[in-house]
Amino acid sequence: MTPPDRLRALLAEPGFVVMPAVWDGLSAKLAAASGFKTAFMSGSCVAASRLGGPDLDLLSVSEMLDSLNMVRGAAPQTLVLADADHGYGNAMNVQRTVRSYGRAGAAAILIEDKITPRALTSAGKPCLSRDEARMKIRAAVEAAKDSGVMIMARTDCRPTQGIDEAVARIEMYVEEGAEILFLDSPHDEAEIRRAVAAAAGRPSFAVLSPGAPRATPSQAEAAALGFKIGTHPTCLLSPSAAGIKAGLSALLAGEAEASSAVPPALLRATLGYADYDAQAKPYIV
Repeated sequence: MTPPDRLRALLAEPGFVVMPAVWDGLSAKLAAASGFKTAFMSGSCVAASRLGGPDLDLLSVSEMLDSLNMVRGAAPQTLVLADADHGYGNAMNVQRTVRSYGRAGAAAILIEDKITPRALTSAGKPCLSRDEARMKIRAAVEAAKDSGVMIMARTDCRPTQGIDEAVARIEMYVEEGAEILFLDSPHDEAEIRRAVAAAAGRPSFAVLSPGAPRATPSQAEAAALGFKIGTHPTCLLSPSAAGIKAGLSALLAGEAEASSAVPPALLRATLGYADYDAQAKPYIV
C-alpha cells in the first residue's frame, strides 16, 4: 500500500490519532522509535529549526521539500502529514507543490487559505476570498490524483471573518474533495462541534499545543468533540530548545554537559552507529 492509502486505512480505524510534530531526521526517527506510526511535519517547527525564526510564511517550497526528504529518509515507514502552508503561490503553484510532496512520499498535505505574501505584521490572518480559496483546493485535489496524496484543507478565516464564514469554507472544501478538514483558531467547544459537523464525516484535525488564542482541548477531549487527528506543534520543539539552552549553560559554567544530557552510549545507539557497522560489514575490503 502507498503511504496515502495506509493513512486512509489508519484513519478508518477506531480511535484518535496523535501526530507528533517533527521537522528533521532526528525528530522523525525518535518519534518512530517511540511507536508513533504518523507524524505532522510542522511548518512552525521547520521554520524554527531552519531559520531560527517565527512561522510567518518565510519558508520556501524547496526548504520544506528538503525537510520532508529528511523526515522520510530517517523514518521511511512513518505516515507524514506535511505542512505546505498556502501552497507557495496561486492555484498552479499549489498543484506543483502537491505533486512534489506526493513524489516525495507524503501521505497527506496541508493547504491553507491565508493570503501570500502576508502583510508585514505577525498579527492577524488575512485570507483569500472564498472563491479563490475554492480554486486552490480544487487545484490541489486535481493534482493529488497523480500520487493519491490526501489533501487537508485548512481555513484561517475564523479570527478575521467569523465562525459562519469558516464553517461555510469547510463545507466548500468537502464539496471540492478535501479528505481532511482543519478549522484553525476555534473559540470554544461549540465552534469545534460546528466545524466537525461541517466536515460531514471526514476526519477533522486539531492543534492541541497551548499558547495561541484558541480552544485547546486535551487528547481525550478532542476525541470526544469529534476530532480524528491531533498534533502538538511545540511538544518536541520546546523541550529541544530547553535542552540546547541547558547545554550552553553547562558550557558557560565550565562543565562538560548538562545534567539532562543523554549518556554517550545511548546517544550513539539512538543515532544508529551499530546499525551502520552491521550494514557496512558485507562491503569491507
